[in-house]
Amino acid sequence: MSVLVGKPAPDFTAAAVLPDNSIVEDFKLSEAISGKFGLVFFYPLDFTFVCPSEIIAFHNRIDRFKELNTQVVAVSVDSQFSHFAWRNTPVEKGGLGEVDFPLVADITKSIARDYDVLIDDSVALRGTFLIDTNGVVRHQVVNDLPLGRNVDEAIRMIEALQFHEEHGEVCPAGWQKGKSGMKPTAEGVASYLAENAEDL
Repeated sequence: MSVLVGKPAPDFTAAAVLPDNSIVEDFKLSEAISGKFGLVFFYPLDFTFVCPSEIIAFHNRIDRFKELNTQVVAVSVDSQFSHFAWRNTPVEKGGLGEVDFPLVADITKSIARDYDVLIDDSVALRGTFLIDTNGVVRHQVVNDLPLGRNVDEAIRMIEALQFHEEHGEVCPAGWQKGKSGMKPTAEGVASYLAENAEDL
């Protein structure tokens, strides 16, 4: 599996269902995240099991993503019409409801291949990619199909990246928003560990 961290995020143009329920044929990632952080996540298929719990979890935290100037984008190998149908199926009937981020159709599987999350040439693993405002991947995590991801951890990683960019400090193990960072020097490490080692 490729490690994309530190590399430009593969751009793509594809059909998608937008938050206003419209279908567009030319959703372009670089335009959607221009001036923002991007959080691109792949899921295997519409109308399945773990996937709706993840997508709804992202939707339920969308205000926090917006506060963090982050555009969430979901991708699967389904068509835009399948996305539309799933989005317009009520939650209590196995649907998503009107989620507040784009659902991208990767029916050629080229996007999943570019991000190296395609498995058995069929569906995408649960890959999550954090992209900075320069279009560079700064964090990635890929879960196997049965393992739902932690959306709060995705938010924590955005907060950590923004903290680093703002303060120039690095984020030690278990860092949470509001906690101190670490100066990236021998003295900084020693000072941080002297105060925090027992709590790590």
